[in-house]
Amino acid sequence: MIQDLFNNNNYLGYKFPEPQYLGAKYIHRGWIAKFIPETVYTVLDAFGGSQSIAYMMKQLGKKTITNDFMSFNNQIGKALIENSNTKLTSIDTDILFSENSNPEEYNLMETLFSDLFFTREEAAFADSFRSNVCKLDNPYKQSMALSVMCRSMTRKVTMGHFAHTQALNYASNPARIKRNRSLIRPLKELFLDLLPQYNAAVFDNQEHNESYNENVLDLLPKLEDIDLVYFDPPYCNSHADYQSFYHLLETFVEYWKDKQFVNGTKRYEPKRISGFDKNSEAINNFRKMFEFSQKIPTWLISYNDRSYPDIDTMKAMIEPYRNVKVEKKTYSSGRGGKGSVAGSSEILLICTKKTMFN
Repeated sequence: MIQDLFNNNNYLGYKFPEPQYLGAKYIHRGWIAKFIPETVYTVLDAFGGSQSIAYMMKQLGKKTITNDFMSFNNQIGKALIENSNTKLTSIDTDILFSENSNPEEYNLMETLFSDLFFTREEAAFADSFRSNVCKLDNPYKQSMALSVMCRSMTRKVTMGHFAHTQALNYASNPARIKRNRSLIRPLKELFLDLLPQYNAAVFDNQEHNESYNENVLDLLPKLEDIDLVYFDPPYCNSHADYQSFYHLLETFVEYWKDKQFVNGTKRYEPKRISGFDKNSEAINNFRKMFEFSQKIPTWLISYNDRSYPDIDTMKAMIEPYRNVKVEKKTYSSGRGGKGSVAGSSEILLICTKKTMFN
């Protein structure tokens, strides 16, 4: 039987805070849910990203394990998937908005990003906020604080990413401001606007959910008793380099002290190795991923028909392990996320166990 997203479910009234993230599957979550077998209990979202699909799995009452090798995405997983009841209070925000607790240690945002993505005043505010996160008395509160501030930062930057150097130019353009007043709103104001949405999204689905921050090839061999894995890997040739787009958020969360910062956007170097964002590495690592997933009965794989490797190559790599069915949605515009060029298709590969009759 196929899971009906609209079955009577106590958790569907909760709302995931709408993401502004390249490749987020937020708009596809109802479509993906149709292909989740009703008998599935434990699910793994192996490339959690914005966490919108992991959140949907949690809403469906599944024991949900989510993973992403980027720390800022893992913080969302901690705040909204693993966390079952902890919210930020006005006392917590007073702590977060207090003066910088260690200006000599916490000045990285001002040093790197003043007059690039933020005014010096706003960058200094971000440093002050970051210095106070550790004062919160609960790790889930810390994750919530970091998640909401990262979302606030993307709200202030046109296109919601940090792979360009036009942020302050756009923020001084009256036409752009008219379309998006967030460009000139203070980070503190944006944070306070967003926080109620994140607090309202916290719920307990009566399962022990977990959020990991690992390379998927390291994590898969460690996990047991997974019924379904959802893979949404970077789409090579379609904005696969998430570290270049979201380096500022990763720098803010990790507060790097051992990195170089390069090029016009002050991206950290060296980058972490995902193994899935370069054509030269992707095929070999997909093969490893499928080999490590043999003990998981059902795989769902989001993909795009303009990505590398192509769909036929992906099927050929999967077929030694699973039967493969291809579902697709064709984009009428380019606003659906990574690879969503008008006329291209979002692909879902539905991979089920072979039987003795195959």
